Amino acid sequence: MHLPKTTRRGTAVAAMAFSLALAALSHPVSALQCGNGGAGFDTWLSEVKGIAAKQGIKQDAITAALAGVSYDPNVIRLDHSQHSFKLSFEQFYARRVDGALLNRGRRLMQQHAATLARMEQRFGVPREIVIAIWGLETSYGAQSSGKYNIIRSLATLAYDCRRSAFFLPHLLDSIRIVERRDMTPGEMRGGWAGEIGQTQFLPTPYIKYAVDFDGDGRRDLVHSIPDLLASTANFLKGHGWKAGQGWEPGSANYAVLAEWNKAEVYQRTISVMASKLKGG
Repeated sequence: MHLPKTTRRGTAVAAMAFSLALAALSHPVSALQCGNGGAGFDTWLSEVKGIAAKQGIKQDAITAALAGVSYDPNVIRLDHSQHSFKLSFEQFYARRVDGALLNRGRRLMQQHAATLARMEQRFGVPREIVIAIWGLETSYGAQSSGKYNIIRSLATLAYDCRRSAFFLPHLLDSIRIVERRDMTPGEMRGGWAGEIGQTQFLPTPYIKYAVDFDGDGRRDLVHSIPDLLASTANFLKGHGWKAGQGWEPGSANYAVLAEWNKAEVYQRTISVMASKLKGG
């Protein structure tokens, strides 16, 4: 179960990136004509290619990333069918966290103890917080979806008038992921709203915070556990995490969790799950 995308991480980063895009272009992004159906998508995509080029993205990456991209009405159906919901913390926590999730998290902390120690030393974010996020997002990778073509999904959502300004920067940054060879276009598969990897990064925070922690020259949040753990910690550090301090409600670090997910029940679930992991 995913929260409505309006509550998910990356909103502030995407807004900043979109503002920078506006400032950088002689052809204003506002001139792009969004749509409420597939008609006009191909013309719009051609204009996006021009915008990407003006932002300095290499032509071979633009061509490779956007080759064959088409409008996906199913993604629009999924986006428009989201419903807000109101659950108490107790209800939400009970749905998302059980003994099995906690026990597997404890085993993973033991299995990856050396990597987690390096992560803590470099970023100052406790292992329990990162493991809790990993478990909540995809049950430690077991529920990470590769069903959707990420670039196609983002292009569709960026064209749709509902949230074009939010998704266009993510589309451009998905091309940058291809450009810097972190992922090939064929590997860019994930959630229907463009989420990548086992902790569900959107492309703009991926570009800004993803870390090559296993030293193979790529930032791989799909297959590399060191990369996904360190990148999640780097995101939190980049949003103000205070090393050595707690994460209970009311703390500065608790406020940082809101940058990961805007829903208070989700923030509190991360906090409580992390405390249970720490308590053993």
